[in-house]
Amino acid sequence: MRVLCATTANDGHFGPLSPFARALADAGHEVRVAAPASYARAVVKAGFTHEPFADGPRELIGAVMGRLPTLAFEEADDLVVREVFGRIDAQAALPSLLETVERWHPDLVLRESAELASLAAAERAGVPHVHVSIGMHEILTRFAAAITDPLEELGRLAGLAEGRVSFALASETVLSVVPEMLDHGGEPAPPESAHFLRFHVPASASNAPRLPDWGDPAAPLIYVTFGSVTGSLPSFAGVFRQALDALADVDARVLMTVGRKVDPDELGPLPSNAHVKQWWPQDAVLRQAAAMLGHGGFGTTMGALGAGVPQVVVPLFTSDQVVNGDHVAAVGAGITVERGPASVQLAAAEVPRLLTDPTYVDSARRVAAAIADLPSTAEAVHTLAGLID
Repeated sequence: MRVLCATTANDGHFGPLSPFARALADAGHEVRVAAPASYARAVVKAGFTHEPFADGPRELIGAVMGRLPTLAFEEADDLVVREVFGRIDAQAALPSLLETVERWHPDLVLRESAELASLAAAERAGVPHVHVSIGMHEILTRFAAAITDPLEELGRLAGLAEGRVSFALASETVLSVVPEMLDHGGEPAPPESAHFLRFHVPASASNAPRLPDWGDPAAPLIYVTFGSVTGSLPSFAGVFRQALDALADVDARVLMTVGRKVDPDELGPLPSNAHVKQWWPQDAVLRQAAAMLGHGGFGTTMGALGAGVPQVVVPLFTSDQVVNGDHVAAVGAGITVERGPASVQLAAAEVPRLLTDPTYVDSARRVAAAIADLPSTAEAVHTLAGLID
């Protein structure tokens, strides 16, 4: 079958979608990835044919972003979801996605949570569509509530009847990589919808070079990462140095990754126990890490949990990071602190607790076992094929 995967230009969004796309391709299905033109390099690097669509106009996105400092945290988050993902990005992408679906005739559309134009395009063409969740289940509920009006606008632009796109969103099959115990914060889980399916991403063999030599090789390894976006946000520029300084006296080795937008040399002289790289394969680091300090990004959080590594979460700029941190703490797999860059030092001060209290690693390993017990993304292929008439 032909499968069109659709993503926004964000590594944290393409990351959860990519394993399903890869499993489909490995099973012999023809897979293409629709994504903004600006994201072509990432799509091609992942090994997929790129079907480009227009990026949201920078001036419109800039106007939205310029309002954020004046808003409360939740208001700012809802504004970005509603105006950037729900309206600006989706309306910019719609013409090309309509054309791609009409020209290529996919049998299935597989999209990540924030990419909405493919939902409208699939509905217009009568093509089955599936949603890959990029967060905890409660985030999907919040996201849907925020985009009600933009979704109706999108449906009208696609020539669809009033309410059709909203109904399609509510009735979509959803694929998630979050086990029930984590998704429900350790509370008893309500009955699962037949449309909500859980899978895990099998660990891949890493060809990453061995970690550099620094500090005491016998000391535990602490992995510090604030994701791929933080370094591009000027207001968060200081978090990297703050974390390094706060961990300088911890009896451990610290590996920090800062992303492509940050030059490690600009951080100045490093503490003797620290090493900084722009990027390193996360799974390779986590196989050796004793603890992680992160920002609560979905890929980062799930990566550590999948490896059985306890973490301290300092949510920096979105409500889903807060939710992820709360869920990690609820199942005992780590600690979460107050959101915002001012809490980075507080978060770093909590890291030694993860190294000395075995209950955190025990809980993280229980979550890892629950993840491993889920059917693999390879098995999801059979489920997806079954959706084709």
